Amino acid sequence: MNAQLEQPAAAGKIMLVGIGPGSVDHMTQRARDAIAEADVVIGYVTYIKLVADLIEGKEIIRKSMTEELDRAVSALEAARAGKKVALISSGDAGVYGMAGPTYEVLFQSGWTPEDPVQVEIIPGASALNSCAALVGAPLTHDFCAISLSDLLTPWPTIARRLDAVAMADFVVALYNPKSGRRTRQIVEAQRLFLRHRRPDTPVAIVKSAYRRRENIVFTTLDSMGDADIGMLSTVLIGNSNTFVRDGLMVTPRGYANKYDMQEGGATREGERAGRSLSTGLLGWLDTLRAEYQAGASIDALAMQYHLPSDYIQATLDEPWEAETGSEAEGSEA
Repeated sequence: MNAQLEQPAAAGKIMLVGIGPGSVDHMTQRARDAIAEADVVIGYVTYIKLVADLIEGKEIIRKSMTEELDRAVSALEAARAGKKVALISSGDAGVYGMAGPTYEVLFQSGWTPEDPVQVEIIPGASALNSCAALVGAPLTHDFCAISLSDLLTPWPTIARRLDAVAMADFVVALYNPKSGRRTRQIVEAQRLFLRHRRPDTPVAIVKSAYRRRENIVFTTLDSMGDADIGMLSTVLIGNSNTFVRDGLMVTPRGYANKYDMQEGGATREGERAGRSLSTGLLGWLDTLRAEYQAGASIDALAMQYHLPSDYIQATLDEPWEAETGSEAEGSEA
């Protein structure tokens, strides 16, 4: 009688699932399908609770907040054993989520994209999107996100980023703004922003967006320290043009720079529809060259435009051609 050789288990799959803000209504269909396909669901205990109605009968591995690498290791072990794994993150798995730690663990183990263990990232709505949707349209223009957690990032690095984006007039979303032990970080962030922004700059603080204890507070930069802020909060700080009206926080896209909104959207004098602003790159280059030829120094121009001197010099040294054609179709106006 010939002994039948035991066949090795087929390699499994890791699905990095962004479950969105926590409301089932805001979870993508692919996220739902991935969880349904999974043999094993791994996640932070709070995230597991958010999908409790979707994971009945599955193997569940719950981990604490600071055990991200352990979650990734567990996912890889289960996938090596031939199982389909849903490794869940709130929001989007690639925005302060499990995608990064998982790839770090995978690469350290010798994994490559050709490995039998497959990896799929399933995007979800981040706190940026969900909180913005609840307060209006604060992210209509350039924005960025900064985490105030110094568990893995040195504070001087965080502070430099805060100072840079505050000076550059980005709308900013602050993730992980405060916890039971980390209470001063949000104070330092406020101090840095007040160096560059008006005290009355609009701020929205959204806690537990689309979850049972959702709470929204509108305040200002100089008063945000009086608000209830915690780990479940996202702080949205407006730019110099952001306003709050009728309970809605809005950052203008910039149409008023080109069109007279009081005159039915007529194009302003000196501007052309479908072309860069007169103060866009080419228009600014004309102005810059004229000012330089009129005697303005490189350092004076750098101070005037709040740009580095070596950038001003390199820009003036670079040959350029006049603008031709029109903008391609897209989001330009």
